[in-house]
Amino acid sequence: MSTKAIVLDANILIRAVLGKRVREQILANADHVKFYAPAVAYFDARKYLPALLEKRGIDSKLALTVLDSLESVVQSVEEDLYDGMRQAALQRISMRDADDWPVLACALTLGCPVWTEDADFFGTGIATWTSDRIALYLA
Repeated sequence: MSTKAIVLDANILIRAVLGKRVREQILANADHVKFYAPAVAYFDARKYLPALLEKRGIDSKLALTVLDSLESVVQSVEEDLYDGMRQAALQRISMRDADDWPVLACALTLGCPVWTEDADFFGTGIATWTSDRIALYLA
């Protein structure tokens, strides 16, 4: 069986912390799928999770521990590894949300699709999977 790879957007990391389904999909497929996320996606998740957790009455320290544990399965990719694709990514996504360029550049560099709930990635030339369809790719 060949190993697949996919780049996760920050919103998927957040879903993996807030719910069980996404986290279970990642963990259940870690033996045959390589999961990546640009380091900035982890930064964004850490930035937005506390407020989301507070609204739900969830202890942010425990939840951030879950996010930290994901890094053993979802490899954080530093910007210097995908920065060479910055311009190509910006050309494809800047009309929608230029802040998403790291996820797209990471996918372009690694030659794999993106798992996101963000419609801004549609039409960028990179396969995009959403959580309701990801099982098809992971299988």
